[in-house]
Amino acid sequence: MPHAPQRPAPTDDVGEESARVLSTGGPPDTDAEFTAFMRAHTADLLRTAWLLVGDAHRAEELVQHALVRTYASWSRARRDDPLAYARRTLVNLRIDTWRRRRREVLSAPEQLPETWASGTLSPSDDRDQLVRALALLSPRQRRIVVLRHFVGLPEAEVAAELGVSVGTVKSTASRGLATLRTALTTIDRSTR
Repeated sequence: MPHAPQRPAPTDDVGEESARVLSTGGPPDTDAEFTAFMRAHTADLLRTAWLLVGDAHRAEELVQHALVRTYASWSRARRDDPLAYARRTLVNLRIDTWRRRRREVLSAPEQLPETWASGTLSPSDDRDQLVRALALLSPRQRRIVVLRHFVGLPEAEVAAELGVSVGTVKSTASRGLATLRTALTTIDRSTR
């Protein structure tokens, strides 16, 4: 039976490797500052990336690319909110990748493998249900729901990061959450 994508463990593997590679080219104070930023926020970026792509390996790759771009623009990124800058870069890279490749095919809910039902749900079952439900959302709905409700950003910040209006964030999040509620209720009933 195929398994749902595994959420990456919050480790510093991505951050340590990227820090080692990136910390060889800039001024020492910038390198130290950026390395500290990476150590503090790589796990958060990795969780966000995983929620956006649903695959641990692709999430790690996306975070590495976002960190490289953030480092290249560190003088600008650190002025305001470096985490918001890195997150916006992460989302933009995800959009660019999706547009460029157009290979991502979201499976219809009826094509997803059934989960094993024993009356009790483990954390991996919860994760499987969430991945199935997120697969039902359009890419735009998924980005907005992830940033708004999983990352916990305010509506205005999500709107700024995605370049849409606050009203678009509200309406898209509302439709996305309605889809998730319906899907999770249906999945929950089928596992009983």
